[in-house]
Amino acid sequence: MIRLVCLGSSAATPTPRSLPSHYAVKYGGVFLFDCAEGCQRQMMKYNVPYGSLEAVFLTHLHADHVLGLPGIVQTLNLAERNEALQVFGPEGTALFVETLFSIPSLRSGFPIKVKEIQQKKTKALSTKLFDVHAFPAEHGCRALGYVLEEKQKIKFHEAKAKGMGIRGRLFTEIQEKGKVEVEGKTIKLEEVTFEEKGKKIVFSGDTIACASTLRAAKDADVLVHDSSFSSEQKARAEETKHCTALEAAELAKKAGAKKLILTHFGNRYDQRKVLLEEAKSVFKESELAEEGREWMV
Repeated sequence: MIRLVCLGSSAATPTPRSLPSHYAVKYGGVFLFDCAEGCQRQMMKYNVPYGSLEAVFLTHLHADHVLGLPGIVQTLNLAERNEALQVFGPEGTALFVETLFSIPSLRSGFPIKVKEIQQKKTKALSTKLFDVHAFPAEHGCRALGYVLEEKQKIKFHEAKAKGMGIRGRLFTEIQEKGKVEVEGKTIKLEEVTFEEKGKKIVFSGDTIACASTLRAAKDADVLVHDSSFSSEQKARAEETKHCTALEAAELAKKAGAKKLILTHFGNRYDQRKVLLEEAKSVFKESELAEEGREWMV
């Protein structure tokens, strides 16, 4: 299963109880979605192994989403990392990373490979387990959202397979060869299996509720969406190119998402319950992000 961990849930300014929004996915390695200040401490605190970090996906280059990069790189330097770290982000990311790590005291002892992504739907990364696509967000700057989509799985019709004589090591053999011989009869893999659709997690980044996010979030298992304001502050949300909790919930409902995680909360909301109640009024499967909270997807 995919382990999704909230490392930070607030908007731009840290508070005594929260850091700016960023998330970790642990699935065949560790992958960060945004990299707020103190991210390596959060990873240690919430049992996300920083030594297994493979890639960082930056939604945009505002400070609250990138200030963790020098810290995590320094920690990995001290751990004597040699493997390359992949960093994905919008146009400008390469110059940002090059400039940051050209400072002698911040230089990386391992390669940092940057891939800039244009503001259009693009496959950013493909692993054996999943693909990550980027899509354009609307935040008044070059901004992206990301879709992590698990690859389809082959599942056995177990009763049918056993009824046809497949047992023990034959399950492994038929997956490796595509067919097996049982009592003189050839049984093909497709006769005893079916394809199960993979899980889908969508990260909106900082954005208004926009058509590109709606398309990306279609039938998502989890949608992590900017919910900086309540509806009372809708004018402020529009001005700053953020989203209200109600708008995030309406988008999740239209997209057919199974779960909405509200995140990037403005610091005016000491009690975030008002945001959750607003979202639940239209989409009951809404939840509040909180540091250390995790979901198995």
